[in-house]
Amino acid sequence: MQYQLITTYEQLEKVCIAAQRQEAIALDTEFVRTRTLTPHLGLIQLYDGHQLVLIDPLAIENMQPFVSLLENEAVVKVLHSCSEDLETFLTAFGTLPSPIFDTQFAASVLGKGPTLGYAKLVEMLCDVSLDKGESRTDWLARPLREAQLSYAANDVLYLLPCYQQLASAIQQAGKVHWIFDEIALLGAKKRAQMPEDFAYLQIKNNWRLNAEQLTVLQALAAWRLHTAREKDLALNFVFKEGHLFEAAQRLPDSKSGLSRINGINHQSIRRYGDTIISLIDDARAKYAQTPENLRLPVVLRLIDVPKYKKSLSDLKVISEKIAEENGVSSDVIASKKQLNQLLKWYWFQVDETRVQGLMPDVLSTWRAPLFMPHVKALLGDAPE
Repeated sequence: MQYQLITTYEQLEKVCIAAQRQEAIALDTEFVRTRTLTPHLGLIQLYDGHQLVLIDPLAIENMQPFVSLLENEAVVKVLHSCSEDLETFLTAFGTLPSPIFDTQFAASVLGKGPTLGYAKLVEMLCDVSLDKGESRTDWLARPLREAQLSYAANDVLYLLPCYQQLASAIQQAGKVHWIFDEIALLGAKKRAQMPEDFAYLQIKNNWRLNAEQLTVLQALAAWRLHTAREKDLALNFVFKEGHLFEAAQRLPDSKSGLSRINGINHQSIRRYGDTIISLIDDARAKYAQTPENLRLPVVLRLIDVPKYKKSLSDLKVISEKIAEENGVSSDVIASKKQLNQLLKWYWFQVDETRVQGLMPDVLSTWRAPLFMPHVKALLGDAPE
């Protein structure tokens, strides 16, 4: 099928008006995210069964017709493995598509594989082999080559036929709401923002630090996240995580002390050295002035909780039982990461899920009625 490159508002409006009349449309994005915190949208692919278009968001100033299409609840948006696409839409337009049918998750529910790639899915369902030769390309460069555009077009051309097969099987299984709910939950997590004061929770090995060191790490991690958001820089392009941790561990009081951290470069010290030393000094002063009972609690690990292994084992048994009852793989019901998320939320005073205003996955949307009675029997009432 021939594609059309959309570069004007008038073309976009015509395309979106036509797409609004369809029951489902296939979508994909191409973006660049090498040094930035957020993905930068380079191209949007859309196929509605009649028109296959490649929308150039760099050429069109007003994308409102497309935004209206994204938000039209009467039109199903079909995407494959849509996590990064959601971030891209959220960054570019401040909104998310809804409702979304993710073909990768649908395939996993139907037992076709837990993380099936798009090319493999197309080969399995449509008996077509796709060329992935242009997957590593600069989608912000112009003009885009014919090979790039053809590659991008193929990423949605076969999505609708895949969707039609998967949706029919999912309908027969009575699990359509699982697919839509799963991606709505993913969207809620993409919208959630980690508060800067809790960015230290995401730093590897934070559990190794004492209360004073952790207070310093809290200040440094908050500064790094704030700077990354302000400058749209990937976190490690602001200051590497390992160096951040080591600064909190060593507590240097000068730039020369900071320079002794293994692998740190002179450019980082020149750019941020004074700021980091000032943050360390201020955090240590804050720690010294804070009563012991109000100081930052040290980070706990699940493995340090005596009942962890038994509780995790019990949750896995529950997950397998639910999976068997619903005719799906236990990986679909809950991963180990999701079970750990639940235990952290129950046991820890501070955890990443709670500070972002979220609930554990297994107590959210379609999983909640399946898990809630078992979790309550095993772990008791939900923490406040």
